[in-house]
Amino acid sequence: MSKFTDEMYASAAISNRGLVTGEPESPFRQTWGEIHQDARRMAGGLADAGIAHGAAIAVLAGQPVDIAPACQASWMRGASVTMLHQPTPRTDLAVWGQDTQTVIDMISAKVVILGAPFGVAKPLLEERGITVVTVEELRKGPSIDPVPTAESDIVFQQLTSGSTGSPKAVQITHENFYVNAYAMINRIKFSIDDDVMVSWLPLFHDMGMVGFLTVPMQLGAEIVSITPLDFLRSPLLWAELMGKYRGTVTAAPNFAYSLLARRLAQAPDGAVDLSSVRYMWNGAEPVDPDTMVALAEAGARFGLDPTALAPSYGMAETTLAASVPDPNQGQVLDYVDPDFLEAMSRAVPSTRQNARAMATLGRMVPGLEGRVVDSEEQVLPARGVGIIEVRGRAVTAGYLTVDGPKPAQDADGWLDTGDVGYFTEEGLVVVCGRVKDVIIMGGRNVYPTDIERAAGTVAGVRPGNAVAIRLDAGQKRESFAVAVETNAFEDPEEVKRIEREVVRAVVSDVGVRPRAVAVLGPGTIPKTSSGKLRRANSAALLGASDQ
Repeated sequence: MSKFTDEMYASAAISNRGLVTGEPESPFRQTWGEIHQDARRMAGGLADAGIAHGAAIAVLAGQPVDIAPACQASWMRGASVTMLHQPTPRTDLAVWGQDTQTVIDMISAKVVILGAPFGVAKPLLEERGITVVTVEELRKGPSIDPVPTAESDIVFQQLTSGSTGSPKAVQITHENFYVNAYAMINRIKFSIDDDVMVSWLPLFHDMGMVGFLTVPMQLGAEIVSITPLDFLRSPLLWAELMGKYRGTVTAAPNFAYSLLARRLAQAPDGAVDLSSVRYMWNGAEPVDPDTMVALAEAGARFGLDPTALAPSYGMAETTLAASVPDPNQGQVLDYVDPDFLEAMSRAVPSTRQNARAMATLGRMVPGLEGRVVDSEEQVLPARGVGIIEVRGRAVTAGYLTVDGPKPAQDADGWLDTGDVGYFTEEGLVVVCGRVKDVIIMGGRNVYPTDIERAAGTVAGVRPGNAVAIRLDAGQKRESFAVAVETNAFEDPEEVKRIEREVVRAVVSDVGVRPRAVAVLGPGTIPKTSSGKLRRANSAALLGASDQ
């Protein structure tokens, strides 16, 4: 057996810890041993469906209580798992069906495991010739033993955040997974006996699927899992569950912490108890230092230790974690001169009033190397700003695309992350933005995150819903526009005010003027499954504001 599957089955045999689902209406707890027994029957169902070692399986399900045994059953058959993009009430099912078929053909999936609440997709998939088995059907299978697995077997084929119409899957092996799992838990000094994980993260994204379902299933750790819809209905539920279960470890993208900070600020004294929390990962999208400050201030009344806040860096290509802060470190800011950063690609420390606060994202996790190179592949010293590259046993060897396999590493094993950033003298990682998103104006490298952070300070703009759109890319003088969402999008006077104040805020904070500002309604700005802004898909928004 691979080390990952061997430990997962061993944990099921001895652990009295498990998975809590169904909050807040119907809490339901299963031990990992009970989930393993469920998985053994589902593995039998998969065997009856012809699934053998090396097969690819796609999963479309929304409930952790179904996803955990379905994935374990897939690994018991020596198969890989791909979590499909999930349709929403606003999804065009015909388009989704075509995109999903493209993914299934790309990964050569033998079967789609279908669970609640996506039963409506069954006929849509079957009419395309796709074999579908439901979670309930699999649970009626005969209980069987797992087949042997190797470290080189593919465990995940993680769809990236690109367009679903031209998909790409990161191929993660059993070895990749095991190495990164222990890199994370060793860095944060995770304790099986004392730590309790709490998560609402989507399980079709790597941060939720890897960090907050598969790792605790492997280790036999306690995890309380609700769905993203549960969180969005009641953001304070996340904090309530921390208190109820004495949660210690959680994670989310920046927008969720911004939302939580606002809810905590509005909550009465004693509404929640955050005194047990020791690690709050902030990842999957750019970290806004002001959000962390607001969360620390709002959480203080409820016992939140500010050293629990942990801005981090990760990607599917490294299985999950790339850099994570040490325990009890809290947010560490690096103050740099903005002119040197933008014009000279150097992060020069500054104590001047206009110094820019950059969120550091911890040190590289054990077993992972990092470096920064310039456009000519020359390695830069500390504080040199360039392309971040990583290397190590947790790094994927390649991608699966519609055009076939593609390597992810160069001849020396380095992966180009596509992120612009630097390392401090202490080895702390700082990410400035994506290479493809940098806006060049008058010889300056302007980072969209700075523009978006400034626009987000305007009253009425929904937190995490401001996007900088690069215009005239590659021309001598590029420009940009800004799109923001507001609940007051139908009030013409309020829209005009927001437009004016966004321009003023961006000019004041960043020193550049947007060519246009679009003020839009909620849910308009395109985002990835993890909540990241789709800047490349946002240009059409400029016309939407004129409708």
